Amino acid sequence: MSELLKRTWAKINLDDIEHNYRLVRNHVAPSVLIMCIVKADAYGHGVRHISLLHQELGADWFGVSNLEEALQIREIGIFKPVLILGYTPPNRASDLSKYCFTQSVFSEEYAQELSACAKEANCTIDCHIKFDSGMTRLGLSCRTKEQIERAADAAERICALPNLKCTGAFTHFSVADEGESQREFTYSQYDKFSGVLTLLEERGIKLKLRHCCNSAATLEYSQFHMDMVRPGIILYGLKPSGEFKDKYDLRPAMEIKSVISMIKQVEEGAFASYGRTYEFRQPSVVATIPIGYADGYPRLLSSSGEVTQDMLVQGKRAPVVGRVCMDQLLLDVSRIENVRAGMTVTVFGRDKEAFIPVDELSEKAGTINYETVCLVGKRVPRTYQRNGKTVAQVNYIID
Repeated sequence: MSELLKRTWAKINLDDIEHNYRLVRNHVAPSVLIMCIVKADAYGHGVRHISLLHQELGADWFGVSNLEEALQIREIGIFKPVLILGYTPPNRASDLSKYCFTQSVFSEEYAQELSACAKEANCTIDCHIKFDSGMTRLGLSCRTKEQIERAADAAERICALPNLKCTGAFTHFSVADEGESQREFTYSQYDKFSGVLTLLEERGIKLKLRHCCNSAATLEYSQFHMDMVRPGIILYGLKPSGEFKDKYDLRPAMEIKSVISMIKQVEEGAFASYGRTYEFRQPSVVATIPIGYADGYPRLLSSSGEVTQDMLVQGKRAPVVGRVCMDQLLLDVSRIENVRAGMTVTVFGRDKEAFIPVDELSEKAGTINYETVCLVGKRVPRTYQRNGKTVAQVNYIID
């Protein structure tokens, strides 16, 4: 990696990405398809290299949030089927057809608009019907017995619309990652989804691909795998929630590294950063680190007296002191010997025998690992490792 860019960077281990994919592949039956969820720039890991690797490993489908993300992965060389999980303006029907995207259809009104636009564009759109079994987000509501009947009626009418080809159905579990206390609700969601599908089959409508398992359900609810699973966070080696602990051999693929830009001796009574919220109680050694909230490091991890979060320097923990700035923050490195400018700092990840999981940082910031990795800023280059060597780099600012 160029020293010019060695400010703050994300290190992505492609061997770990492969390991996590194979863990999923070995966990599900050979007949079960895998849809790799690569929305939000592959959860901040960089969609180009992650998607191409998954395709190389045999991924059957890809899942994205919107049309722009779908177009992006087609452009980089993904030729496998792509499901757009969210809304696409109906007037983009020709793009959906041209690039062979599958569009989720989540209401009868939306389906009618999409059908009309597809008819006008003289094209046919492949669709998967989304059912709301308890998430109360997108989808035909099927949370009660009466709603199940109405959802089946609506789905039957959607399947009859011109220029739409309905080939799948899906729902989304809301608490599959919450452990034993929520298993009953997950079972109820599955039963409601299955109930709609049964009614449709009784009417002669059998949708080819049925899927409901997100990352947590892929690992914990094998009986619900149906025709396809939709792993997301586990492909990146992160646990869907704290309930999972170390039950599965997931390997976190991302580390965030930075460097020390300056070392400074400060006297007792000096203050750190904006607002004078942190006072040094004794003479200390402070390191300035070029990472801040514009890079995705949460300002919530600012310290105002008690240690909020550590980083690793030479395999040892050093606490963040004072407020996190847009582009920089301060570490107290008084207890670490021979620290100098230019040394690598590990924000989360491994340094020698020490390890700071992204989950630790996320918990202290009051959020989840999903958000932390997704919010790694675009001015943070991604570097990709294979067999211990850097094989690629993505810089979003300088091409």
